Amino acid sequence: MSETLKVAMVQQACGTDREQNLELSLRFIREAAAKGAELVVLQELHCGPYFCQCEDTSFFDWAESIPGPAAARVGTQAHESGVVVVSSLFERRAAGVYHNTAVVFDSDGSIAGKYRKMHIPDDPGFYEKFYFTPGDLGFHPIDTSVGRLGVLVCWDQWFPEAARLMALRGAEVLIYPTAIGWTPSDPDDEKERQRDAWTTVQRSHAIANGLPVIVVNRTGFEPDPTGASEGIHFWGSSFVAGPQGEIIAQGNIDAEQVIVAEIERGRTETVRRIWPFLRDRRVDAYNGLNQRLLD
Repeated sequence: MSETLKVAMVQQACGTDREQNLELSLRFIREAAAKGAELVVLQELHCGPYFCQCEDTSFFDWAESIPGPAAARVGTQAHESGVVVVSSLFERRAAGVYHNTAVVFDSDGSIAGKYRKMHIPDDPGFYEKFYFTPGDLGFHPIDTSVGRLGVLVCWDQWFPEAARLMALRGAEVLIYPTAIGWTPSDPDDEKERQRDAWTTVQRSHAIANGLPVIVVNRTGFEPDPTGASEGIHFWGSSFVAGPQGEIIAQGNIDAEQVIVAEIERGRTETVRRIWPFLRDRRVDAYNGLNQRLLD
């Protein structure tokens, strides 16, 4: 492998036309490949609008099997472009069992592996527990032609345990397809606190594990399909951080973009030699972490 890995983050706005959304994702994959990317990461649920703003059983019709039609098209594009692609799809596993699933396609178009979102939120505007069964594949990196990828999804990004387990199993990079944004009426200072917290917690995963982190968020305003709430203004800001949390590249808040960055593969080894956090873990003293609370 080369000493660097060229990655591309595809940050797009999604409308109600699912075919148009998917076609845009495929076009951006081609654009990323033309810019020299070896790994292309798409945002969470890139084929459609973020339907979890409300609870509506009709949206289950959007789910597909994996392999399935959407997966086949992304896999074909990965093969034609010669890149590894991380795609986030609404998976229909069985009647009544659906997952929020990240699928990793290798550069030959084959499915290298998948990850089912483990942490499922249930908050105003993010009613994901109505739609998604919690993942059951655990936290296992996926081996590809560009390296071992620790793929997680959105709400997982707030939990250090998920990042740590990926690191302990040999992930060479942490990847988070994401859909997060503001309530439009929030004051500007509150909006900035939220976005700053989101960036900070993921930079902390990079630092604590000595790994680069790739975070890809959607952009644009999406109304609540029911009109019951103000909708969500997705804040974009996709970024790559190095193993000391340094920002290598970052996208804009309100722009559809293909953001390309180079990751230096050897920095994990260099950083872990001076900050040996994994060496100094007190694994004999962490038994309480498998409890909800400690009384």
